Amino acid sequence: MTFKNLSKQKQKEVMEKNGNNQKLRVCVATCNRADYSKLAPIMFGIKAEPQFFELDVVVLGSHLIDDYGNTYRMIEQDDFDIHTRLHTIVRGEDEAAMVESVGLALVKLPDVLNRLKPDIMIVHGDRFDALALATSAALMNIRILHIEGGEVSGTIDDSIRHAITKLAHYHVCCTRSAEQHLIAMCEDHDRILLAGCPSYDKLLSAKNKDYMSIIRMWLGEDVKTRDYIVALQHPVTTDIKHSIKMFELTLDALISFNKRTLVLFPNVDAGSKEMVRVMRKKGIEHHPNFRAVKHVPFDQFIQLVAHAGCMIGNSSCGVREVGAFGTPVINLGTRQTGRETGENVLHVRDADTQDKILHALQLQFGKQYPCSKIYGDGNAVPRILKFLKSIDLKEPLQKKFCFPPVKDNISQDIDHILETQSALAVDLGGTNLRVAIVSMKGEIVKKYTQLNPKTYEDRLALILKMCVEAASEAVNVNCRILGVGISTGGRVNPREGIVLHSTKLIQEWSSVDLRTPISDALHLPVWVDNDGNCAALAERKFGHGKGIENFVTLITGTGIGGGIVHQHELIHGSSFCAAELGHIVVSLDGPECLCGSQGCIEAYASGIALQREAKKLHDDDLLLVEGMSMKKEEIVSAAHLIQAAKLGNTKAESILRTAGTALGLGVVNILHTVNPSLVILSGVLANHYINAVKDVINRQALSSVKTVDVVVSNLADPALLGAASLVLDYTTRRIY
Repeated sequence: MTFKNLSKQKQKEVMEKNGNNQKLRVCVATCNRADYSKLAPIMFGIKAEPQFFELDVVVLGSHLIDDYGNTYRMIEQDDFDIHTRLHTIVRGEDEAAMVESVGLALVKLPDVLNRLKPDIMIVHGDRFDALALATSAALMNIRILHIEGGEVSGTIDDSIRHAITKLAHYHVCCTRSAEQHLIAMCEDHDRILLAGCPSYDKLLSAKNKDYMSIIRMWLGEDVKTRDYIVALQHPVTTDIKHSIKMFELTLDALISFNKRTLVLFPNVDAGSKEMVRVMRKKGIEHHPNFRAVKHVPFDQFIQLVAHAGCMIGNSSCGVREVGAFGTPVINLGTRQTGRETGENVLHVRDADTQDKILHALQLQFGKQYPCSKIYGDGNAVPRILKFLKSIDLKEPLQKKFCFPPVKDNISQDIDHILETQSALAVDLGGTNLRVAIVSMKGEIVKKYTQLNPKTYEDRLALILKMCVEAASEAVNVNCRILGVGISTGGRVNPREGIVLHSTKLIQEWSSVDLRTPISDALHLPVWVDNDGNCAALAERKFGHGKGIENFVTLITGTGIGGGIVHQHELIHGSSFCAAELGHIVVSLDGPECLCGSQGCIEAYASGIALQREAKKLHDDDLLLVEGMSMKKEEIVSAAHLIQAAKLGNTKAESILRTAGTALGLGVVNILHTVNPSLVILSGVLANHYINAVKDVINRQALSSVKTVDVVVSNLADPALLGAASLVLDYTTRRIY
C-alpha cells in the first residue's frame, strides 16, 4: 500500500478512532551507529510534530562501548533525550558473545517497555540487537514497525531480518523488490509502506555543504577530493576465518595501492576483535597513508564518501547510500550478496588474492558514476510519518498473514488417509489360505488365494511368502500397511499371537507362534485370533454390528463358530474358549462331532455334517432327484444336499430342517445366556438357516428374548474383514 495520498481527513479520522487528541507513543530503539543513521531522520520528523507523537529513545548495544566510539554521544548532540541506556553487549566478539548479548537484552528490555508502555516500537534492520528488541516487543503485545525489511543479503543478517519481519506488525521498505519480497513472505500488503530509505532524505541534500574542511579533518591537509579511499569492512559471522583472511588481503592491497585511506573499525559482530588485531599487526594505525577511526558522525561520513575516489569493503552503506553520490564502490565477498546495487558497484565475490583486490582498485578508483536512487528519492520521512498517523490502535493486535491460495493436496485429506491406511488380512481355512490388502473402509483391494498346505513348515513358509508379496504390491496400489491380522480356526491366545490347538480341519497347527516369525519378516505388528471372533469383529466394524453394544455372530461354514461382543468388546474368556458356539450341545444322543463329543450344533449344521448326510443319501441312491446330475468322479458336498432339497427331495429337506432346528436351539441357548440385542448369521449356509432359526426362537425362547433381531450378514468375506479389523481397530482407535 502507498501512503503518499493519505488525506488529512483520513489522518483526522484515525486520530479520532484512537481517542480524541491522543498522541501516538513511539519508542525508537537504536543499537549502533549504522542503524542510527537510518532512524535519526525519522526521530527528527517525530520530534517536529509533538501534537501527534510522543518520542521515547532507548539506546543499547555498541552505542555504549568505548571501543566502538561511544556513539550514544551523537544522539545527545542531536538534542534527543535518551530515556534509557541499556548495556547489553557481552564482550568477546565471537558467536557465543552474540547469543549472550541477545539474552542479556531480553532480560533487561521487559522492565524498560513496562515503564514506557509505547504504542509502537520502531526497529531497524537485521542486527542481533534488533532481534532482541522485536522479540521483547512482540511478546509484550507492543506493535512493531520494522524499517528495511524484505531486503536480501548474505550471512546470518538475512535470517535475522526475515525473523524480525515475521514479528513486526508494520513494514517500511526501501525498494520495490523488497516490497515484493514482503508480500511473498505473506505479510499484509495494507501494512507495507514503500517509502525509500530514510537516510536518503539527508544524503540527497548533503553535497552542497562545506566538505573540504571535513575531508582535511579526517584525512589530512594535503588530501584532494576523489584522491582518497574509504574502507569499511565487517566480519562475516557465518565464515569468520575467511572474512579475517579477506580483510588481511584488503589491507595488503590498499598498502600496495598507496593512496590515502580512511579505515573505520568493524562493527561488534563475532570476529571483529580478530580484524582489529590484523589492523594493528600491519601497523595501520601508524601508517602514513592510513587514518584508522572508531567512528565518524554520519553527517561527516556522507561528505567523506560523497567525494572519495572509491569506497571498499563489505558494508551495506557501500551498496546502498554511496550510490546516491555515484562514488565507485568495491564490494568484497558475500556479505551483501542479493542487495540491489547501482552501476557504481563492482563485486569481488571471491576476494581470495591480493592481486584480485588490487586490480579492482585500479579499475574503480577515481571514476564518477551516475547517481542512483534505487533506495530512495529523499521523501521517505514524510511518508513514514503519514503511515504512523494512519495506524489504528483499535485494530486487533494479532497480525494476520496473507497466504497465497494453495491447491488442495488430496494426500492430506482425511478421506484419502482413511482410504489408504490398510491392513494385511490372512485367513487360514480348512481348505484355502488367503491373504488380502484391506482398506480402512473395508474394501478388499487385492486378494491372493492358495491351497492350505498340510504341514506346519510349508504352511508358515507360504504365509510369509504371500504376505511379503502383498506388502510389496501395497505400494503399487497406494496402500500403507499398518499391520497384519490373522484369522485361523482353533483356540487362540490373542495376547501372545499363538494358536494353542486347532481343529482336525487344519493339521499340525497346535502351539504355533504366528506373531514372531511374521512380525520379524515384515517388520510390522501382527494380531491373531479365532475365525469366529474375527467374524464378530468384521460385523462390529463393517457390518450389522456397527454401533451395537451387545451382539452375537454365528458363522456357518465348513464348521460352526462365532463371536460374542458385549458392551462393544469382544469376549475371549479365561482360557480363550469363549464363543465356541459350534460346540453347544443340543442333543445328548446326537451325531458325533469332530471335537469328540456328541450332539453339538456343528455335528448337525456345519458344512461337514451336511456333506456327511449327503454322502449317506448318495450311497443309498436317495440323493439325486429329477433335475440333478453328478459326474462319476465328483465329490458329494453339502451343496448337493441343498440342491436336492430345493428340487423336492423330502429326505434332504428333513436333514436341512433338523440342521436348522439344531442351530435354532443353539441360538435360543445363546439368547438365554448372554441376552444380546442382535444375532448375525454369517457364512455360506446362513441364508438356508435363517427362517428355521427364527421359527425355533418363536417356539422355544422365553418371551423376553423373542423380539431379538436375527439377520444374515451382508459381508462378502467376514473372515478377511475380521482379520483386517484386528489391525485397523487397534492401530487407529486403540479399541481392541
